[in-house]
Amino acid sequence: MNRKFLYPIIGLFCFFMSYTVNADVFNLEDVAQKAQVLSQKPYQEQVLNLPKELSDMDYDSFRSLRYVREEGPWYKKNIPFELQFFHMGSIFKNSVKVHQIVAGETLYIPYTPKAFTLADKPMKNIQGSIDYAGFRLHYPLNTPDYYDELISFLGASYFRALGKNQKYGLSARGLAINTGVQTGEEFPIFKEFWIKRPAQRQRNMTIYALLDSPSVSGAYEFFIQPGKNTKIDVTAILFPRADIQKLGIAPLTSMYLFGENTKNKFFDYRPEVHDSDGLLVHNGNDEWLWRPLDNARQLRMSSFSDAAPKGFGLFQRDRNADHYQDLEAYYQDRPSVWIEPLSGFGMGRVHLVEIPSDKEIHDNIVAFWWPNEEIKKGKQYTFKYRMNWISDETEEMFPKGKILATRSGVGGVSGVPEDDYIKYVLDFNGGILLDITDVEQIKADVSVDSGEIKNVVVQKNTQDGGYRLFFDFKPPMKTAELRAVLKSNRETDKNVDLTEVWSYQYLP
Repeated sequence: MNRKFLYPIIGLFCFFMSYTVNADVFNLEDVAQKAQVLSQKPYQEQVLNLPKELSDMDYDSFRSLRYVREEGPWYKKNIPFELQFFHMGSIFKNSVKVHQIVAGETLYIPYTPKAFTLADKPMKNIQGSIDYAGFRLHYPLNTPDYYDELISFLGASYFRALGKNQKYGLSARGLAINTGVQTGEEFPIFKEFWIKRPAQRQRNMTIYALLDSPSVSGAYEFFIQPGKNTKIDVTAILFPRADIQKLGIAPLTSMYLFGENTKNKFFDYRPEVHDSDGLLVHNGNDEWLWRPLDNARQLRMSSFSDAAPKGFGLFQRDRNADHYQDLEAYYQDRPSVWIEPLSGFGMGRVHLVEIPSDKEIHDNIVAFWWPNEEIKKGKQYTFKYRMNWISDETEEMFPKGKILATRSGVGGVSGVPEDDYIKYVLDFNGGILLDITDVEQIKADVSVDSGEIKNVVVQKNTQDGGYRLFFDFKPPMKTAELRAVLKSNRETDKNVDLTEVWSYQYLP
């Protein structure tokens, strides 16, 4: 056959084959279509009549609801992941449908009571139709012969993940709506999931989710890469049913009860109790900001305006077990989560909410990206970002000198206290700060928008090889924003930031 006739035929055949294959493969576009159709209908709240023994179950009893591993749909299927489920009960009363995608085909996984035990006894049959409360994936994360829990989706749009040698701590959410608004917060739910069953040697996972709430529906894709620092690439396509006042993208939720900078001390044998101890922001101007978390006596909200942010996250920076003295919680092993925006993040702000709390069982810290763009009914919005669940802050990811501790006390010098001043003491170490060998090569830049700063001193920390900054602050009768950074005093790079910028909010 003449080639000029053969090539078009081959091209047409390839196009036809690709179309027919893709047409059969379930993907994010299918979920987006479902979400768009859903957004055009009134929101319907799920109504389920759970048996009283489940709906009134306390948290400890809920933990006695165990999944039977051998009932898992991927158990002994010679693939590196296992899929297990959570039962409905206690505060987890939303029923979610779960499907697996096998060879492009979606297969519904129905609820079965035989997959669970309650207090080590077989689960009884439940009247009526229900589904699971959520699910978790297991993977040989720490050793090749044990399936560790890798990621779980349970409750509203909450999920949490682990990297190697980490313990569960902070959580993420699909979306935050009107957090900290007086009219009340709205909690969207993931109502349906589609999970791609991996091949035998596949070391990553893809999950699709359908989100729904009174204000918005959405389609999500989670591409999960387990490892020392587990990575999750998230794509969110949103279809608002109504205008949204305050939209939180890539929201993180954590707990901070007390630490070295907490003044309303708790009567507790442990020196510190928290899942995260600071917010880190890398803004579009290439500035690194560190905001220490605190548990103040009143609600505290902070915003960091930006255009095209490079990253933000909640961090557990203190990895010293002696600073926690907790032999069960292992707070030193809780992951930090770093968000890298990929697309859809323009003008907006990183928003931090710190809620007063008196118990460590309550998550009281929320951080997210709040777009400046008005979120309007009937429009479509797409956001893409990468989540890094990390333990170690490498110099490649975080090059500046780090703020390791924030402490405060009575101001004054040479043993002469000044009660109307607060002395702040900041410890810096790591990053490019390690290139400095002489304290004379460093100068401190300390400022405040209201109040007075004096007695600024930088000192070499002979205990850890870093540097310590002291200064006294006379507070005003109102809220004040403080900033401090160590800069180079060398002629070769004079005034270059050697460290993150310490950003702190004083409340009277």
